[in-house]
Amino acid sequence: MSPQPVTSPRVALLGVCYDGSSSYLRGPAGAPPIIREALWSEAGNPWTELGLDLSAAALDDEGDLAPAPDEDPEQVRLFIEAAVKRIAESGRRPLLLGGDHSITYPILRGFRPFHPRLSILHFDAHGDLWDEFEGDRYSHACPFARIMEEGLTDQLVQVGIRTMNGHQREQARRFGVKVIEMKDWRDGTKLEFDTPLYVSFDLDVIEPGLAPGISHREAGGFSVRQALAIVQSLTAPVVGADFVEFNPAADRTGVTAAVSAKLVKELAARMLVENR
Repeated sequence: MSPQPVTSPRVALLGVCYDGSSSYLRGPAGAPPIIREALWSEAGNPWTELGLDLSAAALDDEGDLAPAPDEDPEQVRLFIEAAVKRIAESGRRPLLLGGDHSITYPILRGFRPFHPRLSILHFDAHGDLWDEFEGDRYSHACPFARIMEEGLTDQLVQVGIRTMNGHQREQARRFGVKVIEMKDWRDGTKLEFDTPLYVSFDLDVIEPGLAPGISHREAGGFSVRQALAIVQSLTAPVVGADFVEFNPAADRTGVTAAVSAKLVKELAARMLVENR
């Protein structure tokens, strides 16, 4: 059967302009308005491959959260958590634009109470399972360790990973994470979930030659089409998502902004349709 629009709930788009937990390079804090500009650019159109016109569909733009650069990181996390909780309380599905990947932890803290059964599908070049990184337990290298420790998901599945080390392999075993490393990925693999699904999409899962505007370039990733195929093949209801780690400071040609907008558009469409 072809996908059909979901009449309720709606999707709420919210930017999080924060990269205070980044390592190596800053810049993702500037991503949300750039993604939004590319998303609605006249160079393209608002129709998705799943047949939805986002200009007329149930997509609410909540603007951006923009903490001050010197804001206490703990307060930023509480701010993000509260914003997501407000969206979830309204019955809408949150789609967050980062920012660095550290935002996923407070997002799930705000979101999990509304979904007693929840799985996460994590696209990334990196496992982000460090117990701590450079002395920071809330680094963008650590969000899934915190998520698993606190039981913020029933199941974590990671795809596109190609930087696993000994520590992160041990963490994956400890938490029961299903890691499908990039070297083991086969096109056509079906990812089945028996719970509602949250998708966390780190842009560096994509081959960096196709999306160079990222802070941590790791060769050997997915093509844009491969990533879209995975998202479009999901059959579980996608009830929330984030898109993180686009670094506009490293996007000299603007091609990464266009790739980001395409991925966000199709992710929003997946959230707005169900297989019936």
